[in-house]
Amino acid sequence: MSERIADRRHDPLLPNAWIVARREYVERVRSRLFVVSTLVLVVLAVLVAFAPIFVKAIDSGTTTRVAVAASDEKLAERAIAIMEGVLNAQAGGRGSDAAKPYAFVPSPSRAHAIDDVSAARVDAALVAQRTASGAIDFTFYTGEGIGPDRAQLVGVGTLAVAILDWTSSNTVVGREFTLPTLDVIAAGGPTAGGAPITNAEFTGRRVVGIVFVVLIFLLLVVYGMWVAAGVVAEKTSRVMELIVAAGSARQLLVGKVVGIGLAGFTQYACVLAPALLALVLQDQIATVIFGQADASISLSLAALTPGLLGAYALYVVLGFVLYGCIYAAAGSLVSRPEDLQTISLPLSLIAVAGYMVALLSLSGGLPSVTRFASFVPFWSPFVMTTRLSVSRVEPRELLVSFGLLVATIGLAIALATRAYAAGVLLYGQRPGLRAVLHTIR
Repeated sequence: MSERIADRRHDPLLPNAWIVARREYVERVRSRLFVVSTLVLVVLAVLVAFAPIFVKAIDSGTTTRVAVAASDEKLAERAIAIMEGVLNAQAGGRGSDAAKPYAFVPSPSRAHAIDDVSAARVDAALVAQRTASGAIDFTFYTGEGIGPDRAQLVGVGTLAVAILDWTSSNTVVGREFTLPTLDVIAAGGPTAGGAPITNAEFTGRRVVGIVFVVLIFLLLVVYGMWVAAGVVAEKTSRVMELIVAAGSARQLLVGKVVGIGLAGFTQYACVLAPALLALVLQDQIATVIFGQADASISLSLAALTPGLLGAYALYVVLGFVLYGCIYAAAGSLVSRPEDLQTISLPLSLIAVAGYMVALLSLSGGLPSVTRFASFVPFWSPFVMTTRLSVSRVEPRELLVSFGLLVATIGLAIALATRAYAAGVLLYGQRPGLRAVLHTIR
C-alpha cells in the first residue's frame, strides 16, 4: 500500500494532464463539425422552447367540440344555447367568416358522451344532472387538448346556465338560487380518470424538463463518444507512442476527459443560453403574435429555481465524469475505429434506457420505476433531472442519489485508469478479453 501511495506522489496530474486537456479542447472547438453541430442544436433547442407558441397558433384556427348530455332534453337544449353564446363571447370573436371557438353538440347519454371523448370524436363532454332540490350538478369530461383556461370558461358558462334555468323555472315563491357544482375529470390523455394536466404545467415544467434531459443526454453520450473516438484515433496513429512516453495513464485519462468535457460544456452553454432566453421571452412573443397574454402558453418559469439549476449542473458534471471515464476505457481497449461502435453500443443502450425512463417520468407514468431509476447512478442524471422539474423530490432522496453517483464515479475512475493503462500496454495489438482482464489485474 505504501508503494502505491508513493507512486501516486511521483505521478502528479499537473502539468501533463492540463497539457492534454488543452490540446483536446482546442482541437474540438476549432473543428468545423463542432461549429456546425452547435448551430444545429441551437436551432433545435429554440424550436422546442417555442413549441407551445406553434401549437397555439395552430389551435387558434380550430373549433373545440363539446358533447352535452343532460337529465332532460330541455335542460340539454338550454345548456347548448347558453354555453355557445357565453363561451364564444368570452373567447373573443374571430370575425363573422371565421369558425366559432366552441361548438356544442347534443349527446344521448352520459356514457355516449364519455365514449366520444375517449375516441377523440369530440374534445370534451359536459354532463348536467338536476338534483331533487332543483340545483344542477355539472361534470366536465376533458380530452387530451383541454387545459384549465377552457375549463374556467366552461365554469362561467355553467353558472350562466344555472342562473337562467332558475329564473325561467322558478315558479315557487321564495325558492333560493343554488350555485351549480362543476367537477372536472380527464376522460382522455395520460391522466384519464384523474385531474387533467394543466397547460401551464405541460408547457412550462415539462418543456423545461424535456430541454434539460435532451441536453444532458447529448452531453453524456455524444461527448462520451468523442472521448472514446479520440482515444482510438490516437491508437491508430503514432500519436499514442509520443503520449505514452510523455505521461502516465492516469494523466492521459484525466486530461482527455477534462479537455473534451470542457469542449462539451462550451457547446452546452451555447445551446442552453438561447433556449432559456426563448423560454423567458415566450410570453412577450405570444402577446405580440396573439394580441394578449394567453394562459395556455404561459410557462412555469418558477420551476427554474436556483436549487433546480444547481442540482442540474451538478448532475451534468458528475454524469459526464462517469460516462467520460467509461467511454475512455472502452476506447482504449480497441485498436480500430470500426471496432468502437461494437464496444460502445452497450454503453449507449444504458444511457438510452435512462433517457426513456426520464421521458416516462415527465408524463407521471410508473412512479415506482422512475423513483428506482433516479437512484441508479447510470440513470440518475436523466431521471432525477425530470423528477426535479415536474414533481416533488425529498432532500434525502437527492442526497442518496448524489452519494451513489459519487461512489460509482470513484469506482469507475479506478477501473477506467487500469483499463486505459491496459489498452496502452497492449498498444498495436487487437487484445482479446482474456488479455485485457489479465493486464488490468
